[in-house]
Amino acid sequence: MNVEIPQDIRDTAAQLGGGVSYALKVLAGQLADDPDMGRPSGLPGILTVTVDGELFEECPALIIGYIREADRIEIRYLNPAPSPTVKIQERDQESSVGTVAPAADVVTAREVTDAWRRVAGWLEHHAPASHAALRAGAGPADIAALEEELGIRVPSELSVLWTLIAGDDGVNSRGCLPGNRALMSLEAVAAVYRLKTDAQVQQDRLNASRPEEEQVTVWKASWIPVVALGPADSTSGLYLDTATGYLGRWSRYNEGPGEERETLVSYLEDAADMLEAPALAANDKPGLADGALVWLSSIDPAQEDRWRPLAG
Repeated sequence: MNVEIPQDIRDTAAQLGGGVSYALKVLAGQLADDPDMGRPSGLPGILTVTVDGELFEECPALIIGYIREADRIEIRYLNPAPSPTVKIQERDQESSVGTVAPAADVVTAREVTDAWRRVAGWLEHHAPASHAALRAGAGPADIAALEEELGIRVPSELSVLWTLIAGDDGVNSRGCLPGNRALMSLEAVAAVYRLKTDAQVQQDRLNASRPEEEQVTVWKASWIPVVALGPADSTSGLYLDTATGYLGRWSRYNEGPGEERETLVSYLEDAADMLEAPALAANDKPGLADGALVWLSSIDPAQEDRWRPLAG
């Protein structure tokens, strides 16, 4: 069985400790011999294995997620374990017990992963400053904690994306997505959700005395903020409607929300397409300035003389 370890996973391993890369190599060998050694992670199609850091020098306890296919295994995320773990040699006899993810969720998980890897791979090779600003992925426990705080289930496509990247710190207050928007950290997601929920509570008080046709909705419980105007600018952005699967626009100023009629998958695929074929980009124009990706639609005037459009 072939075990694939993407470059971003290797980079994360190198950052976590000198012995993590070796531990990952050992685990890859074990997975090649026993592809089903993992347990269901709660994410569609992804199994998880815990690694006892005491078995390796300079290696913390780890949680590693992977996807198993007929002829290959791909490591999907690598995170420090938040709690004591068991040795990777020990098989949990109940590891095969779990809920099988719907086929549609598995397909969506693959589409999100492929789309984001296209974006991240392009950044790594062409805009290293922007790539360095990307945060490491979150673990299932982090996502579960956010679900508990929000009081709603995080959709599978968003869970998978967050295991790959849990936020974008940006370069010069600019994120890597069209419009120089930035994927929000889980902490920022929770903060904006609370802010917007409180705003809707205030509107509901006012709505009680308004005719039905004049009532205002600025936020719904099913909306999860995902993308912000900038890494440190949460005045507006995009949310994912968990009820419909579509993105929509939100703003701190409580003007009416706008439907994007675009899914998270199509949004990421569009961003990747514009980077890989900039000549065909219609909604925004990507370029480079000081080693970072900068989108023309909201470029800082101070960068205009250094901005160069992408060729291709």
